[in-house]
Amino acid sequence: MTASQTAEITGLYRYPIKGLTPEALSSVPLRIGQTLPADRRYAIENGPSGFDPEAPAWKPKIQFLMLARNERLATLDSRFEDASNRLTIRKDGQTVASGDLETAAGRAAIEDYFSENFQPELKGPPKVLSGRDHSFSDVARKVVSIINLDSVRAIEAMLGGTAVNPLRFRANLYVKGWPAWSELDLVGQTLAIGQARLKVVKRIVRCPATNVDPETGARDLEIPPTLSRHLGHMDCGIYAEVIADGEIGVGDVVAVEEPKLV
Repeated sequence: MTASQTAEITGLYRYPIKGLTPEALSSVPLRIGQTLPADRRYAIENGPSGFDPEAPAWKPKIQFLMLARNERLATLDSRFEDASNRLTIRKDGQTVASGDLETAAGRAAIEDYFSENFQPELKGPPKVLSGRDHSFSDVARKVVSIINLDSVRAIEAMLGGTAVNPLRFRANLYVKGWPAWSELDLVGQTLAIGQARLKVVKRIVRCPATNVDPETGARDLEIPPTLSRHLGHMDCGIYAEVIADGEIGVGDVVAVEEPKLV
């Protein structure tokens, strides 16, 4: 990819509770060294993990309820309200649990729902976890994830024309305009979105979560094996770290910044 090739943000999402519903945004402030606000702010512990909210540290996703193993999460419709810290979970159009995640009673209401409805997946009592500004990311750093929609279209072709909902990849930013797979060569490069700057730090290795239909919860595709067969790797998407503050939004241009001449 040349520095002159730009992309456009077509979708912007956060995931307040790891494994639960994506929430679409029109715009969002990015801050140096941070995720999107409230992205993966909470997780639901699946059995004792040793996570200490007073000294939060990264834990592997296997310690939490997650789509890679718990596809039924996709059948839940959850919404998080920043002002009240309230999580509301609906299933089949009916509210099944609701609570303020910053209170013991609110967390208990959510935990009780999973205790009653997620056997036998549970390895112990489910527990809502949070820790200051900790993010329950799949990687041990605070990142913004980016998916190139042309790469998703290329996966559809690999699957014989089967439609692939981009939300299977649970990205923060969805972009169009880059050639398929060209984003994988951007590691080490800087992306400019308005005043914001993001440094691409890692390719995303896909896990079985992408096999789950985000609307039905059906485990109906085999995306990582398909990538491996066709490309020799299971990478799709990139992680980037915010290195300069700025507001970004749907419709914004994403440019690969030219290196500064010294």
